[in-house]
Amino acid sequence: MAADARGTELGRYLKARRAQVRPQDVGLPAGAGLRRTPGLRREELAALAGVSVDYYIRLERGRETNPSAAVVDALGRALRLRGDAYERLHELAELASGRSGELPASADHTVRASVLLMLESVRPLPAYVVSRHNRVLAANPPGRRLLPGLWDWPREQRNLTRYLFLHPVGRTLYEPWEETVALSVAHLRAVAGADPDDPELTTLVGELVLKSPEFATLWERYDVYERGGGEKGFRHPKVGPMTLTYEVMRLARTGGQRMVVYQAAPGTPDETAMLRLDSEDLRPEQAAEPCRADVVSATRAKAG
Repeated sequence: MAADARGTELGRYLKARRAQVRPQDVGLPAGAGLRRTPGLRREELAALAGVSVDYYIRLERGRETNPSAAVVDALGRALRLRGDAYERLHELAELASGRSGELPASADHTVRASVLLMLESVRPLPAYVVSRHNRVLAANPPGRRLLPGLWDWPREQRNLTRYLFLHPVGRTLYEPWEETVALSVAHLRAVAGADPDDPELTTLVGELVLKSPEFATLWERYDVYERGGGEKGFRHPKVGPMTLTYEVMRLARTGGQRMVVYQAAPGTPDETAMLRLDSEDLRPEQAAEPCRADVVSATRAKAG
């Protein structure tokens, strides 16, 4: 990505976050007259951050690509950024200036054999591996059954964010759906910030913006949140309602692959429902090609 493109991504982020801060949030009067855009005006944010309006406009338009750490800190405070959102501002500023070095290479969609064995070893816990942009690359049997209907799609289309917005089961599986999709889009924004022109990402985002008004609205908000675990509620069509906790583990030297593992408190109805996902009588409705963890399981059984 060229330096001006990196600066433009920083500018997009500043503009999107500026639109989410009301004048009254930072102690400013709303002022008379209708605002053309929601949130703070450029001159208001510049004053709060202690920079000139001209300098801030150059930042937002991608013409200034080397803001100091002090300026970035001041902008973050003025925009009331916290946590992942604050870190993302600094990361985009480093990318704009070139201080962060080379951009990450495109994600490799090959899952190592040792990772496939790990998927098998955590059974009966549902688990799967996703790429940097949420494409599902492998799953153990309960992990596969946790996401009904996803496997009806061709391999290259099995993306969790696409599933949430465009698959009829994906739109009803999670409870609450609105919270789940907001976090998914914020996570996609977080992991995409380092390379917003990645071909797989731009194809996915372009499709979802055209087909889902909900996605388009959330994407323009530019919320960022890199998930490392949490809790999800499901209304599963086969095993019923359940609430599961999950952990997300980064896989080294994979271009951003992550393993996601779900579990439930022992002895609870949630655990009973989750364990049914690993039962032999609960198979995917459509027999697509075997998931890679199934192949590893069969190989181990023959070797034994």
